Amino acid sequence: MPNPFSLLADRWQPSAAMVRRAAFAALVMSVVIVVTGGAVRLTASGLGCTTWPRCTSESLTPTPEMGFHGVVEFTNRMLTYVLSAAVGWAILAARCHRPWRRGLTRLGWAQFWLVMSNAVLGGITVLTGLNPYTVALHLIAAMALVWVALLMWERAKEGDGPPKLAVARPIHQLSYVLVTVIGLLVAAGTLVTGAGHHPGTPQDNKIVPRIPIDYDRLAQAHADLAFVSVGLAVAVIFVFAAVKAPQPARARAKELLAVLLLQGVLGFVQYFTDVPELLVGLHMFGATLTWIAALRIPLALRTREDEAPTAPQPARTPQTAAA
Repeated sequence: MPNPFSLLADRWQPSAAMVRRAAFAALVMSVVIVVTGGAVRLTASGLGCTTWPRCTSESLTPTPEMGFHGVVEFTNRMLTYVLSAAVGWAILAARCHRPWRRGLTRLGWAQFWLVMSNAVLGGITVLTGLNPYTVALHLIAAMALVWVALLMWERAKEGDGPPKLAVARPIHQLSYVLVTVIGLLVAAGTLVTGAGHHPGTPQDNKIVPRIPIDYDRLAQAHADLAFVSVGLAVAVIFVFAAVKAPQPARARAKELLAVLLLQGVLGFVQYFTDVPELLVGLHMFGATLTWIAALRIPLALRTREDEAPTAPQPARTPQTAAA
């Protein structure tokens, strides 16, 4: 029985370029939602709306008495709808494209469910008074959304055939080791945030809990992971050159190293300047770019061609059937 998606696909067949644009729009919005979420915390607007899903117990929107903080928190919530619209466009474009690419459609739906689950997690964060562990999970879930959105965008530029490695398997596995270390680096950054100077509310609010670990020790562990990441990125660049890895992979490895070095400088400056809000916001944006740069490397080490069409079976005749 036809469903709304198949009926729409009968009337609208977007081009492959439009599918790529839709996937890219979803990726851009996934980055925007990370940055604006950081802005909520850095402007001390984390409890600008005092409850969820409404802004107050009596109002869906912020009241004039809530002032600037209410507007910031509510704006971030409204951007979730823009993100949902971008993801919806990506789902419809992938579903209606001919031939239908089921893998892309599934990646679009995965983004949708990540957005919904992260919205609920954001509500739990507000209802628990900005518990630092739920704040950290909220950011990690947002990074998972960036991962899936990036994968959909990259897959939209490829065929649907089976992946073929362009390098030896150990080299490909090395790229995933690099991704894992970068993921740990990002996760460590969320712990530093949870113990750090910006709880998400005004500094005189003593109600918001913090992670009970010394901030300087967490910052040092985060810096140690940054050094490991830089060293591994340098090693990957030399390994790729030695094995003559595809040029896109080598270029992406160099891009990752450049972003890591900029992030390192920014991190040290913000640490020794008492973590000013603007630098922390730039560091969060840089963390997202670092995550994207790392994820793109293993994707450049394999190729996907279009699936070969299945050869039509010859028609059966009474003579062939009898034979």
